Amino acid sequence: MTFQRSRKGTVEDRGTIIGWPEEVRAKTRGFGANLSRLVPGVVTGAANVDPSLVVTATVAGAAFGYSLLWVVVLCVPLLETIFGVSARLGYETRKGLVDLLRENYGRRLAIGCAGLVILINMAMIIADLMAVSDALSIILGHRRVYFVAAVAFTVWYILIFRNYRKITDALLWLSLPLFIYVVAAVIAAPSWTEVVHRTLLPKVWSTPAYASAVVGMFGSLLTPYVLVWQTSSRREHAVTGGEKPHSFESHAGTFVTTVLSFSVLVAAASVLHLKQPMDMTTRQAAMALQPAVGAFGPILFALGILGAGMVALPVLVASMCYSVSEAMGWRSGLSENPWEAKSFYVLISASMLVAAVGNFFHVNPVKVLFMSQVLAGVLTLPILGFILLLSNDRRVMKTTNTMYQNFWLGAAIGGLIATGLLWAWWSISPH
Repeated sequence: MTFQRSRKGTVEDRGTIIGWPEEVRAKTRGFGANLSRLVPGVVTGAANVDPSLVVTATVAGAAFGYSLLWVVVLCVPLLETIFGVSARLGYETRKGLVDLLRENYGRRLAIGCAGLVILINMAMIIADLMAVSDALSIILGHRRVYFVAAVAFTVWYILIFRNYRKITDALLWLSLPLFIYVVAAVIAAPSWTEVVHRTLLPKVWSTPAYASAVVGMFGSLLTPYVLVWQTSSRREHAVTGGEKPHSFESHAGTFVTTVLSFSVLVAAASVLHLKQPMDMTTRQAAMALQPAVGAFGPILFALGILGAGMVALPVLVASMCYSVSEAMGWRSGLSENPWEAKSFYVLISASMLVAAVGNFFHVNPVKVLFMSQVLAGVLTLPILGFILLLSNDRRVMKTTNTMYQNFWLGAAIGGLIATGLLWAWWSISPH
């Protein structure tokens, strides 16, 4: 019995890199080659634009209007830097983030990092699985719980038996309806002069809820699982003879993520006026698309969430399993056959089972999605610190960070610390 994996060659080929002759390689250069380099960046951006990001931006916009748009703008250089540094880290070292921590700073630190990734990713896997099953509920008109097992099995089957990359490239097209938010934002915004003004001179609310929303927005944009995925997937890319990461890719990933997040915030702030935004349903969240598509909003919203969730879920599961396997020193990789990396694939199976069971609790999907991003924002801080440490270690890297990259990595860390301190101060101070 054979399985269609992305791995090529035989066991004897492991450790060797087969490249095209120079004259053949030269023919692939030019516009077509540059266009092909954008694909990994677009996929990374699409994986970052998961249901949690869409719902978090919707809740933030409905609750605080345009006063959180500055977070998205600030994240443009942060995302570009983080995408670029984490991809270079994996490509140059041929190792994943947790693997590097284990080899250079000890197993305890690696296990600690893997523990953080488990906390973040399991919360997001459960939340995104909930969102995808809820989207199917909107499309097919049946209760959400009927679809949980089917979605979990599909994600498991893709990761275990199929070529993940080819399938996610196809599923990527299903997430395109989410970009109707760009049209909805343009139509719904009362004045783009006002939007720009409120972005550059925002109203800051001195409340714990506002600080939580800021942390949640940071968590949804600087998603830890994408950072782990970038290093681990680039390690496999390098081992199989792939090209060095190009700046085009980080530009593309940043553009996709920030444009959609900004548009969702503007559309939600302009359309949704709810007393308790955290208690909204997914159907209410879909109302932000009404200025662009009217009554078709819920269906297109559901299709977009379905596509985005099915792209993000395999990345979430795989990045978590990469982290645990690297911390324990197990063989891992989606390019490995299941019988060659048994622990890695057993971990994938166990995580999908836990996520499916977690979806049978009766909770509001919107609240779960939002809170998962607040948790991600809090736990992003140490992971960014690990990346900053490793990417400047000359024992690990061939090329260390530029001053520009270190500045923005430091800014991301400092911003999360400052937000956490403000949240603590506003929580304990009398009102």
